[in-house]
Amino acid sequence: MAPTRWGFVSAGKISNDFKVALDTLPKDEHQVVAVAARSLESAQKFAKTHDIPTAYGSYAELAAQKDIDVVYIGSIHTQHAPVTTMMLQAGKPVLCEKPMAVNSREARQMIGLAKEKGIFFMEAVWSCFFPAYIKVREIIDSGAVGEVKVVTACFGYNVNIDVPRLTERPSGSMLDMGIWGSGDLYQFSSMVFGGEEPQDITTSGHLISDGGVDETVTVVLKYSGNRMATLLCSMSANMPNEAYVCGTNASLKIPHFWCPTEVIAPDKTHEFPLPPPEKPLNYENSTGMRFEAMEVRRCLQEGQKQM
Repeated sequence: MAPTRWGFVSAGKISNDFKVALDTLPKDEHQVVAVAARSLESAQKFAKTHDIPTAYGSYAELAAQKDIDVVYIGSIHTQHAPVTTMMLQAGKPVLCEKPMAVNSREARQMIGLAKEKGIFFMEAVWSCFFPAYIKVREIIDSGAVGEVKVVTACFGYNVNIDVPRLTERPSGSMLDMGIWGSGDLYQFSSMVFGGEEPQDITTSGHLISDGGVDETVTVVLKYSGNRMATLLCSMSANMPNEAYVCGTNASLKIPHFWCPTEVIAPDKTHEFPLPPPEKPLNYENSTGMRFEAMEVRRCLQEGQKQM
């Protein structure tokens, strides 16, 4: 079967890690054939580092290339909507890094465009493809924790708030750092609660006075049956960065819940080691992005339009 041919938008840190993750998969299944950046020099440097045959100094050039099966968009989140729209308009399937949009209007427009054109479009919420999440679901279904009543998680680092990407609108801890927490918590709690939508969502937080963006945020999701999910996200405090599934009989602990390699259950610790990277990574456990790449290939082969 032919390999899935990837085109990369952006030559930044997350694109580096996704390419390294792809390199842990069979080369006859995944190949990166082109990369585009805002400058040709950046694209060429990335291409040389990662042995990619074609480099472009504009996203439009990549959109016009014919031999691309899917485009990975790793640009800054404020550019996700316009670049995704460009690729969908060009007929390219898209895997877009999270958050796929900075507001619901952008998200609805992109989803509507993908449906109109019948093109695959997926947000890269990588966590839900980790084997550890499958194990969490198995343990819950076995009844070992009883009835799940609470899901909770915290995510935060004391980061350099002088970085404009973090402190200038539209950004902040929730849209930049927090999407690794809030987005992953939402899909995690949705998985735990069987896909049920929350009945109520409440948020509260503190703003950075200079930029007006959020520094620390709490999100509370209320579900039927007196069940609840909570998240605390911050870019000013170093947090444990772990999640818990709490039931009437016992609890599960998931360290590094957005990229988990273990599940601490009542009976034992279940471990799911990742393959070692062949090149340096920028972010923790990034080779785990291999699992979402595998899912994209499966969806494309089976003609699915969304994950």
